[in-house]
This record gives sequence, C-alpha cells and structure tokens, in this order.
Amino acid sequence: MNQEAIRDKLISTFGPEAVQVAVMFRDQLSVTVAKDKVRDICRFLRDDPDMAFNFLSFVAAVDRYPETPRFEVVYQLQSLKHNHRFRIKAMVEEPEEGLPTVDSVVEIWPSADWDERETAEMFGMQFKDHPDPRKLFLPEYWTVHPLRKDFPLEGTEQDTPDLPRRPKSKETSE
Repeated sequence: MNQEAIRDKLISTFGPEAVQVAVMFRDQLSVTVAKDKVRDICRFLRDDPDMAFNFLSFVAAVDRYPETPRFEVVYQLQSLKHNHRFRIKAMVEEPEEGLPTVDSVVEIWPSADWDERETAEMFGMQFKDHPDPRKLFLPEYWTVHPLRKDFPLEGTEQDTPDLPRRPKSKETSE
C-alpha cells in the first residue's frame, strides 16, 4: 500500500478533520493529525491488516517557537510485514499554564516508552497516560527544558547551577 493510499484510508476512517495536512518531502508523506486523535490513529495503523505498522522507529518533537502551535510531535512508523514507512505528526499548543500535553502511545508500541520520556524531559511536554514519566537524563531538581528554542545556550546560574561555565575573557568583562 503506498503512502497516499494510507492517507486516504485514514481520511475515510477518521474524517478530514482528523487528518489535517499531508506533505510529501523526499518521497515520504508526512500526515499531520489532530492531537486528540493520535492514539486512535496509531492503534488503527498498527491493527489494520493493510497497514500493520508494528514498529515505531521513534517519537520526537520539534519546537517551532515563535510560531503557534509551538510544538510538533513526530511519530515515525514502519511495517515490517509490508516493508513500508509512514510519518505522522501532531501539532501541540503551549498552554497558558502547565505543560503541553499529547496522548502516550506506549500501550500501542512499548518502544515509545523512553522516546516519550526523553521528549517530555527535553521539551517540557506531558504524554498523557504514560506508565513511567520519570526523567532519563537531567537531575530531578532541574525545571528547565534544554531543547526548547528559548533555553539559553549555556544555561543559567539559577536553572543549571551544576553546568561548567566558561571563564569570562578580559575583553568581554570590561
């Protein structure tokens, strides 16, 4: 099944409001879906015999700051049975309070576990119903998210006190 047929089947199953945008780039179709339909669409892509996307290669995010919606969550799928790949994306707004949230797909593909944890930690997102939302890389007391575009390149004394600092040169300190 080619990528356009997969897109068309998603539209016929979930409706045009669920499949918002489809873009072809370098012979791969990326379909942007409604964030509240991510889990249902992923389950369908795994369970439908014509699709059989039984492998999730990765989950990642893109910070599109200063654009809105700010975040793009990306799911790269592969069907080992049919030897085809497919990419879906969900746009996620940054709320006034709290963290941006999207449904977890760990119950569909257990391999999403650490990818979602890393994405949550680095971009400051929540994956709803994730079974183990502990941090992977950063100290528990860090409240900053280093892959956000508004994060200072060298951190700050207050937010990242344990990072090594470059000594200021005489030229910049004067």
